[in-house]
Amino acid sequence: MKAIKTYLLIGNSRWHWAINYENQWNYSHTKAKEDMLNNLNTKSFKWASVGELPTNETLLDNFQEITIKDIPLKNIPLWLGIDRALSALGAVTKAKKNKAISNGIIIADAGTILSVTCIQLDGTFLGGQLVPGLKLQISAMVGGAKNLKDPGILKIPSEMFPRQTHEAMQRGSLEAVTGCLANAQKHLNMPIWLCGGDSDLLIHELKRQQLNVEHHPNLVLEGMIEL
Repeated sequence: MKAIKTYLLIGNSRWHWAINYENQWNYSHTKAKEDMLNNLNTKSFKWASVGELPTNETLLDNFQEITIKDIPLKNIPLWLGIDRALSALGAVTKAKKNKAISNGIIIADAGTILSVTCIQLDGTFLGGQLVPGLKLQISAMVGGAKNLKDPGILKIPSEMFPRQTHEAMQRGSLEAVTGCLANAQKHLNMPIWLCGGDSDLLIHELKRQQLNVEHHPNLVLEGMIEL
């Protein structure tokens, strides 16, 4: 089946795809594979990047790169990461379609970095925070402390204060992230819209803490589609 449209966001650790087949959008998240770019129809291909760019001629010669200047939001600074701008656009558009009653949204993109972006429903950018993501926190502990070892696959223990060191590292990283989001919601009284690679891990903990949170795992890509 031939793709009608293809959008790509190059992230820090993965590539994120939105591909339209017969007016049906499909989302996928892959390792960086430059050979996937060679057979794309450049007329229907758009891309943006927050990670390292490959040296692929198909990508670099394509004039449909999405930049911060393409994002129709208010008060948006030119230095803002394109992924944050796209998730904000996706959230505002989706909220309006759903007739949301909140005055704004806290967007939490849980990737390599946890980016927290605050946006009003009229599209006005309010600001945000950047926090090391779960895996980045753990790798920082491993790299910065002599006796801390990599716990491997990220699996959050159920205990709040586990006895094993590797579980304490994982639980502590989770508490740092969820504490940041809980405080943001307390301060702004806005719902949290959660997306990103670690969102599946975070959503259950945030709901357990009875935060007002919705899970929209492909929000950044949905923002690209709106353009």
